[in-house]
Parts: sequence; C-alpha cells; structure tokens
Amino acid sequence: MAMPLPVPEDTLSGEPDDREGATVEETFELFSAQAPKGWRVELIEEEIYVVPPAKGPHEKIVTELVEQVIAHRTDKDLRNSTGIGLSLPGANGTVRVVPDLVIAPRDSFDAPQEWHAPDPVLLVAEVASPSTASRDRVLKIRAYARAGIPVYLMIDREAGEAVVCSEPVDDDYAHKSIHKLGTEVPLPPPLGFTLDTAEF
Repeated sequence: MAMPLPVPEDTLSGEPDDREGATVEETFELFSAQAPKGWRVELIEEEIYVVPPAKGPHEKIVTELVEQVIAHRTDKDLRNSTGIGLSLPGANGTVRVVPDLVIAPRDSFDAPQEWHAPDPVLLVAEVASPSTASRDRVLKIRAYARAGIPVYLMIDREAGEAVVCSEPVDDDYAHKSIHKLGTEVPLPPPLGFTLDTAEF
C-alpha cells in the first residue's frame, strides 16, 4: 500500500520550521533520501508516492518477466534492470519513477547517478497492484509516452489483464492492446516475442 513518510527532522540544518515553503521537488528529495531500503519514492505531476517493497505475487510476476525476456530476446545486447530511477519530463515539472522493469541496451545505466534519462529505454513494465493501479493505468502511461519510451507493458493484476502500449505520441500511446492474463501476449519490436502470462 502506498503511504506517506514522515519528514525527517535531521535532514536539513537549522530549525524544523526552516522547511516551510519547501518545493515539492525538495520534499521529494527529503523523502527519497530517508526512505527505508527497498522502498520506492516517486514524484508524478507534483504528487509524491511512497511504496513499500513488493513481495509475493508481484515479485513472482517481475521474476517471470525477467526470465522470459532473457530466454527469448533476439538482441543479446539488451539488459533487464530493476530498481532503476528514471527522470522524465512532466506536464508540471520533472517526473521521477522507478519502474518494476526497464529494458535497455547493455551499459545504459553505468553512470552512478540515482536518476537516469529515459533516452536508451526500449521498454518499461509495471506490475499494478490495488495501491498503484490508478497511477500505472493513467499517470504513468502519460509519463512514459511523453518521454518517448517505445513500449510500456502493464500487468494489471486487479483487472486480470496485460496491456501493451506502443507508438508514443505526445502524452499517450497510439496503439494499445489488452490481453487477459493467462494468454499469450505478443510484444512489439525490439523484443518481438510472445510473452506467456500463464504463470501470472
């Protein structure tokens, strides 16, 4: 479940009320710096979201995705990454997200910074849960399309669907295909293979 974190008292020097008037971005940086290991802090359209580490069915699906990509990718230079922070253009300021899975060429994220440009990203995947579904279904579609990420794959456990979004145009995708979980889901290039969702 997404939940707010308390603002840490010792992050900024000076009295606690020195933080009055802090921007959303500054508050996001505070939360991000103090989040427990494994927690994700995201900034989407001037809203801060804090999500605890995923477990159970969520992690099982992410692992299955990674294994299928490794087994079926035709371009052996592509790599799967989890826990990669992306800095995207937003309608109101910068968007900072940590997708469940990022696929990009080898060495795309070798630089040590916390937030990376989306330029090399070929596919992002999100496994939506009840607490994140509204963001994954709407806000992240806009953010990923606006950044020009070619493919957004959303595994929507609540709806029992896999949604493949491709051909980004402005803040949406021109093509969306919806498949029931348990069926085979064709992925467009550069992956270009069929994802088996029987284990999802």
